[in-house]
Amino acid sequence: MEMEDSGRGAVGAGKRGVAETFSRLREQGKTAFIPFITAGDPDLATTSKALKILDSCGSDVIELGVPYSDPLADGPVIQAAATRALKKGATFDSVIAMLKGVIPELSCPIVIFTYYNPILKRGVSNFMAIIKQAGVHGLVVPDLPLEETALLRNEAVMHGIELVLLTTPTTPTERMKEIAKASEGFIYLVSSVGVTGARSNVNLRVEYLLQEIKKVTDKPVAVGFGISTPEHVKQIAGWGADGVIIGSAIVRQLGEAVSPEEGLKRVEEYAKNMKAAMP
Repeated sequence: MEMEDSGRGAVGAGKRGVAETFSRLREQGKTAFIPFITAGDPDLATTSKALKILDSCGSDVIELGVPYSDPLADGPVIQAAATRALKKGATFDSVIAMLKGVIPELSCPIVIFTYYNPILKRGVSNFMAIIKQAGVHGLVVPDLPLEETALLRNEAVMHGIELVLLTTPTTPTERMKEIAKASEGFIYLVSSVGVTGARSNVNLRVEYLLQEIKKVTDKPVAVGFGISTPEHVKQIAGWGADGVIIGSAIVRQLGEAVSPEEGLKRVEEYAKNMKAAMP
């Protein structure tokens, strides 16, 4: 019963979830376009506009990073964005308030990308209730070890939140199988070892890893970290990925712009080009 009740009154209630979005795309033979931006860079009003633009450009799922002072998995571009957002005063609470206002206007589900510490600080159950009420559908916690996911997963299930787990090129096969089994929404395949960031080439091992994961699960797999060009997108989709996650390259459009307006124009142009490359 709890699961049914927990979503009542939530902003995104009745909207298609992450797993559902993937299965609809799979039926159509399409690959999911999943852009990532950092909340609050350059400010939350611009983030709200960027979410609407990304949605109207055909994003299938949008990943939103909650700025954190010690982002271990993030490369220099996203770290710099988080630092700028924090300097501008972005907090978890202000990000949630912004989401409550914008999620009703979006057609695609939002996945929050946050480190474990802010979740622990609020209490796992409380955190899940807060993001559910805001209309968030999914959650990625990059520094959460598999061994500690049970509590988070139980609370996520109770609140109707899809907890997406990450697997990397160095994850041992047995562990990867456990991650694939436990992950909800999709499996996040990190394409390279190390931090996020746009790279000139995509790790060729990704093709092999995709095949390995697909041997043990029929859950969708999305590839992220280091993807920045339409060629990358075509290559990864050709290898059988169900989704492509593009982060640093989009964050850079906002971060390098001389004004928020120019940043939004650049985001729109870039997102349209990447979406057009999606099979």
